[in-house]
Amino acid sequence: MKYAVRVLAILMWLCLIGTCAAETMTVREYSARWAHYYADVYGVPREFVEAVIQAESDWDPLAVSRKGAAGLMQLMPKTAARFGVRDCFVIPDNIRGGVAYLAFLLRLFRGDLRLATAAYLTGESPILLRGLEYSSREVFQYVSRVLRLYSAKRAQHLAAKLLPAAGRRSNALE
Repeated sequence: MKYAVRVLAILMWLCLIGTCAAETMTVREYSARWAHYYADVYGVPREFVEAVIQAESDWDPLAVSRKGAAGLMQLMPKTAARFGVRDCFVIPDNIRGGVAYLAFLLRLFRGDLRLATAAYLTGESPILLRGLEYSSREVFQYVSRVLRLYSAKRAQHLAAKLLPAAGRRSNALE
């Protein structure tokens, strides 16, 4: 049954991708567009959403963890239900729920990316109780990885914005 649901989800993506744009779009590009859209809607940095997706599923919309987390943002069933996600394998639904959860965590932890990231992995309860004192090797490695990815993605996006502007200025001077 789960296999049939995944096949149906893939067919839905192919249909959506075909109607989404005239050019050919990969599942990764389609996912990134939704990630950017919901990041903007919920006021979460785009690069942070991208970093979480990279760390969670490596952009695999059909990923399933040993613990039962599913989809691009690896939502646990209770978290998915809490944020209104009906099907974790439908890209826009999964990303909307994951970004809504990130936005909730960022508000809860007053913008502290470290605490929000740790809570995304473990749930908010242990982090609320112990804050940065809550420690495990898994949490430390996960938070370090997400923040490293986030920093790299911010640098890439900043460079992409600055390089075209620098090129236009130098051409104007010639």
